[in-house]
Amino acid sequence: MESKKVSESITVMNELVLPNDTNVFGNLMGGRLMYWMDIAAAMTASKHCNAPCMTASVDNISFKNPIKLGNVVHIEAKITRAFHTSMEIHLMVWGEDNLHQYRYESNEAYFTFVALDPNNKPRLVPAVLPETEQEKALYDGALRRRQLRLILSGKMKPNDANELKAFLNS
Repeated sequence: MESKKVSESITVMNELVLPNDTNVFGNLMGGRLMYWMDIAAAMTASKHCNAPCMTASVDNISFKNPIKLGNVVHIEAKITRAFHTSMEIHLMVWGEDNLHQYRYESNEAYFTFVALDPNNKPRLVPAVLPETEQEKALYDGALRRRQLRLILSGKMKPNDANELKAFLNS
């Protein structure tokens, strides 16, 4: 299976925040944003492996700034690393106030997806080839984030997380 560049599967999604998307404060509801983020991440995962994919986990969605009614939501999803059958997708979200002409950071998260074969069983995925410094940094951190996810889900013992231990002890 041939490796693929990060740039081959980047997804950029834009949404306009309408009244039905907001809470009583006029801010985009977190659940609606998570829904849009999941779609963008799924498109990136599917592009990377040319197969249907399902969400396996969502890490720490950080809400930095609210996105207001009438603003535009920009979501950028890119693969950081592929493992055996799973892929980590990094998402960055910005809000844009067109009236006042400024863009601001709103959210960041990591989603994990698993590729599926025609029988809905996990299938192998291509490796990732990071090219830029940012892509390489996200790639390097992905194994530690994966080990942390596995520990928190009870699928890995802390003593077996060698990359994470080395990082914490450095």
